[in-house]
Amino acid sequence: MPGKMPWKMAAGAAAIVLLASGCSGSSSDDAEALPNSISIGIVEPTSLIPSNVVETGGSQVLASLYYPLVRFNKNSEPYVVAAQSITHDKANRVWTIKLKPGFTFSNGEPVTADNYISAWNYGAYGPNGQLASYFYSRIQGFADLQSKDPDDDGPAEAPEPKAKALSGLKKVNNTTFTVTLSAGFAGWESVMGYDAFLPLPKAAWESEGVLKKDFADAPIGNGPFKIKGKWQHDQQIQVEKVADFKGTVPKVNGITWRIYQDLTTQYNDLVAGNLDVETQIPVESLSQASGDLGDRFLKSPSSGFAFVAFPMYDDKYKSPQVRRAISMAINRQEMTEQIFLGSETAATSFVSPVLQAARKDTCKQNCEYNPVKARQMYDAAGGPSEIKITYNADGGHKPWIDAMCNQIKSSLGVNCVGATVPKLTDLLAKVRAHEDVGMYRLAWSMDYPLMENYLGPLYTSDGSSNYGGYKNATFDSLVKQGSEAPTVAQATKYWQNAEDILAQDMPVLPLRFSQNLFGHSERVTDVTMDLFAKVDIYQIDIAS
Repeated sequence: MPGKMPWKMAAGAAAIVLLASGCSGSSSDDAEALPNSISIGIVEPTSLIPSNVVETGGSQVLASLYYPLVRFNKNSEPYVVAAQSITHDKANRVWTIKLKPGFTFSNGEPVTADNYISAWNYGAYGPNGQLASYFYSRIQGFADLQSKDPDDDGPAEAPEPKAKALSGLKKVNNTTFTVTLSAGFAGWESVMGYDAFLPLPKAAWESEGVLKKDFADAPIGNGPFKIKGKWQHDQQIQVEKVADFKGTVPKVNGITWRIYQDLTTQYNDLVAGNLDVETQIPVESLSQASGDLGDRFLKSPSSGFAFVAFPMYDDKYKSPQVRRAISMAINRQEMTEQIFLGSETAATSFVSPVLQAARKDTCKQNCEYNPVKARQMYDAAGGPSEIKITYNADGGHKPWIDAMCNQIKSSLGVNCVGATVPKLTDLLAKVRAHEDVGMYRLAWSMDYPLMENYLGPLYTSDGSSNYGGYKNATFDSLVKQGSEAPTVAQATKYWQNAEDILAQDMPVLPLRFSQNLFGHSERVTDVTMDLFAKVDIYQIDIAS
């Protein structure tokens, strides 16, 4: 994660993160292809290249194919996984990563420092257009890999970047490399737990810096599973256990990541026993899930944050007064109670409460339901006569979008319509192209457990998931100052001040903080989901 959704932008959450018929098939069919395997429902990933994955579907698959440098414990603290040790200087600027010896990719290639350096250089190189490129921006030399200065409009056709490799990445030996940041960042170890910092094998490259065109359809990772065949788009991705894997070994022998276009179809397959895990029970099925699944309907904490964003490129929404008025026209509590049956929490701030640095009600009166004041403010600011909210049809969003539109109509006296696109990828493409989508729904599931992850990617001027084009120089400066603080605790003050600016500018409407609402079949046991909205592929097992 949609990306999030980081990012993991969740297609149905958010993740965080569904209307054509989904693929079906049965768990038994999958088991014939992969003995002692399980099936888990996802939406179609945007990519399976680590530096190009910004949503939960792709991130979940990557978790089975790759082994990260670090993972996180129950306190959201990083601990080494593929790394043997991670150390840094007093300024938090030069980081030394030593890899655990003996690890290989699923094709037998040894995992070396070069695999990380080449993958990160590819992801950071501007012309490659990788969606997670932003996450390398702290590494020294990143600016030289971009086609133009971000503060300079430049010519119509930008020149080639000055460099193709990050000057901040240096190989020490086959299992050791250093990362030099442009400025110290105490939270860098946590950042390296994100998908963008996974390695790529030599077999991925056509030539130096040029990725093979078909690599994304059959990626080769350093994780506990390897892909079986190729990615069958809009149908499934099958992975099978790697023999003699040196890290934590999963209990199941394989996973079929079953791709759906409809959460309800996925739910029906789950209830019928044709799917083993659904990571997001559709809104329409929440009231019956306990009856259908019994103790197999589960809940757990999630970092998901659901919101509706404003396109800053659309003159209709450029006024902060208009954005605040729309926010006050919405009854968040009513929506969470009536549509989500209290399974989600009304969001009146911009950072998930799963983080210790999060504060309640930072949005203050701008997130309080006040239809009278909202209409007065909206009319005075000359808000649009019709409001459109675009959403992806593969995420089960229609019920709450309809409810939100009804509230807006009642409060503001203007028409409000929901508009659909088939997939989250279609929605993001339209926003990137500055098409007329009106307001648009998104969701976020954290990439790493720092408050900055809810601020930098989504709202800084160069943020990877700042699709609406929000810009505020003071906000950017505060996020940067926080990142350069000596400790995460000291950074928090700057980041909280930055959040206060969001509460005034309202580039998005905070709506809900979610929890994982998931279910599983009778075939599997020990099914858990983490704060990143991912199934724990190491814990899940087949029932005896």
